[in-house]
Amino acid sequence: MEFYYSPKSAAYAVHILLEEVDAIYNLHLIDLKNSNQKEKSYLRINPKARVPSLVTKDGVLTETPAILTYIAQLYSSKHFLPKTVFGFAKVQAFNTYLASTVHVAHAHKHRGYRWTDDEKSQKFMSKKVRENMSDCAEMIENHFFIGPWVMGKQYTICDPYLALVYRWFGDDGVNLERFPKLKIHNTNMNLRPAVQRVAAFH
Repeated sequence: MEFYYSPKSAAYAVHILLEEVDAIYNLHLIDLKNSNQKEKSYLRINPKARVPSLVTKDGVLTETPAILTYIAQLYSSKHFLPKTVFGFAKVQAFNTYLASTVHVAHAHKHRGYRWTDDEKSQKFMSKKVRENMSDCAEMIENHFFIGPWVMGKQYTICDPYLALVYRWFGDDGVNLERFPKLKIHNTNMNLRPAVQRVAAFH
């Protein structure tokens, strides 16, 4: 497999999972600061000009929840997905929330131009990020998180994704002391060899 990533991006979650399953893959850096994502060679892989992208024997996958699910199903012997239909749906619900709500709230900080051309509006959006991300952290802490891992005793594809989002919470000024469950989860994640192996790349 060919894995395209950029530091501090959503690729962090996928990178962790690739290491968790001992996948064989080649790593390709896409430097967003230098607009590597807009080069023709990369646009042929991902026309959305974003990361992560995973090139598989069956084709290209983009979007973090989809890539995480693919890897977990490909390496099903690692048991990173619940066995029940309902359990799998719960995983999808959590990861969809991170992708559709939390990631969007975080993006308002630096990428308000995606929603408006008005610079004043972009500044107002950026100022709202800390509050919105704090609300997201509260939702996860009180309504999604079971513990010790997101889905309870089983480590799943939700956990690398939450590790990524926890980084964003800190960058966005969220008072992490308010969320002891998430703080403990982050500590546990940082003890995992897979996380330690990819940290230097992010």
